Amino acid sequence: MNEKDIEILVRRIISEMKPPREQAESLPDPGDDSGETLPDLMERDKASGILVPHPADEAGLAAMVASTPARIGVGRAGPRPKTEHWLRFRADHAAANDAVLSEVDLDMVERLGFFTVASRASSKDEFLTRPDLGRLLSPEGETRVREECPKGADVQLVMADGLSSAAITANAPDFIPAFEEMLRGYGLATGKKFFVRYGRVGLINAVGEILAPKVVLLLIGERPGLVTASSMSAYMCYAPSAKTIESERTLVANIHRGGIPAVEAAAHVAETVKRIFDMKASGLKLRALSEGAGS
Repeated sequence: MNEKDIEILVRRIISEMKPPREQAESLPDPGDDSGETLPDLMERDKASGILVPHPADEAGLAAMVASTPARIGVGRAGPRPKTEHWLRFRADHAAANDAVLSEVDLDMVERLGFFTVASRASSKDEFLTRPDLGRLLSPEGETRVREECPKGADVQLVMADGLSSAAITANAPDFIPAFEEMLRGYGLATGKKFFVRYGRVGLINAVGEILAPKVVLLLIGERPGLVTASSMSAYMCYAPSAKTIESERTLVANIHRGGIPAVEAAAHVAETVKRIFDMKASGLKLRALSEGAGS
């Protein structure tokens, strides 16, 4: 193709192109609900997300994909991930970032019957870079807890944002009422509930030192990943103190829509709290006592 042929080709292509205004007018109106909309990748059913073309065992691959949240069966475009998979990855990563950096709605916390205090971390940035500060209450928070919470309660319920505010927002409204109803059925008295902004798991020890309850239950947002950004954990400990170590705590994790649903988790946690209270032990000691009782 010589220079003259190229010029003719370019002129023909330009003549067939719509002016920018006509192009814009031909696009669908973003506010028009009558047209087609792009699917929400965050809501896509994982079992229908097989991107491997013509698999040898389609049913087997579908069963495998449905059995795990891992990113399998996503296919590829040459050496690169497919666009849909890449966009889903970016969306999940953004959700994880939002879960860490967002704040819990304090109005929701108040509706659930909690008052709010803070840890010694003065900001989200300090909380993320100084984990030690999240394990202690601020001086003002400690004073308020001492003044408002009765000492020696059977169960002291504490809630903290941890590394996922989204986990508290998504699960606490269903978990708290179900848990409290179950606990009343067991005849256990609870202390006054409070929420700690910028809190870490080690708060259990601080609460034990201040209020000396029989059992502390801490609900806290788990570190988000690319499977879910709204997973909550329930840490339980019998008579915690400054000397309590990790192995002396009992944990129920993965409380979220795709793991243990909040209401189901509430029943399990309440039953576990009752067992901790009765056996006067938690963590590995509780497991050893339970196994001994079973034998």
